[in-house]
Amino acid sequence: MIRMLAVFVSVAMSALPGTADGPRVEVVATGLEVPWSLAFAEDGRLFVTEQPGHIRVVRHGRLERNPVATIAVAPKSSGLMGLALDPAFATNGHLYVCYMAPRGEGLVSSRLVRLTLRRGAPAEERLLLDGHRGVGTRNGCRVKIGPDGKLYATMGDAGEPRLARRLRSPAGKILRLNRDGTVPADNPFPGSAVYALGFRNPQGLAWDAAGQLYATEHGPIGRDEINLIQPGGDYGWPNVLGRAGHPRFIDPVIESGTDTWAPAGAAILAGAMYVATLRGQCLLRVSLPRDRTAPRLTSLLKNAHGRLRDVVVGPDGALYVTTSNRDFRGTPTPGDDHILRIVP
Repeated sequence: MIRMLAVFVSVAMSALPGTADGPRVEVVATGLEVPWSLAFAEDGRLFVTEQPGHIRVVRHGRLERNPVATIAVAPKSSGLMGLALDPAFATNGHLYVCYMAPRGEGLVSSRLVRLTLRRGAPAEERLLLDGHRGVGTRNGCRVKIGPDGKLYATMGDAGEPRLARRLRSPAGKILRLNRDGTVPADNPFPGSAVYALGFRNPQGLAWDAAGQLYATEHGPIGRDEINLIQPGGDYGWPNVLGRAGHPRFIDPVIESGTDTWAPAGAAILAGAMYVATLRGQCLLRVSLPRDRTAPRLTSLLKNAHGRLRDVVVGPDGALYVTTSNRDFRGTPTPGDDHILRIVP
């Protein structure tokens, strides 16, 4: 296996408050309950998942009162998480979500489904993947459509680290599927949805202009990672943490050292990667030098809006970010949770 060049970065991040050089921040929506994932439709509507099981829409700058779909998620679980809209959403009404489903006798499992939205009718649900048994945390599950038109989903190890490197388990993996749930013929492991393995709790996916995939990952105590993903790559969890220099595993491009970021959603804009952080309570800006030299990190909005869960690039070229202060680890303030519009 070819090992990618990795750079270890342990950073004392610099905050950029609301100065002339800092980002401009606007509030798009308030009163959301743990918004987990954002996705824009071609007509400008902004779809957002809420952890208790609602999919809601921001239209013309206003959050609509009623959800467009409601999913029966398992109680006391990670609930409704990742969301992606089909490239042909305007005509087929397909969107993809990942959620924790009740499995009987108090058990839950991660479930990747395709919903079809039709005007005036309940959403139709088609199961694409019934994943691993889940727990309260470390379930992933970011969902994205790649530049190749395939469906990508991250899965956490669900508290069982040994599963992260077992090909037969979806736990601790990045998965790649056709949009009908079948396995692409060109996946790195024939007949398997596994695209890369050896992850603890990956929560962000983003592609750069060259089509290279990056993923964020929560470490156990510190050692959070940003990884450049190779098809079939083994990223080492639980055998190694951070940049280990082991010939069998791929080192991260960046790790947090002893700091804890808890990196979640990620987006790439104008040659920089933006990462929403939960524990870090900031929007990390990561330069992506073309020559693979050491990336530079800057902290935006440090401690200004609490825990941040997702970030996407809007059709207007701005960044849209969700707060996550109403989860069980946050400290809500009036109006939480929010969707923010940020102009870097």
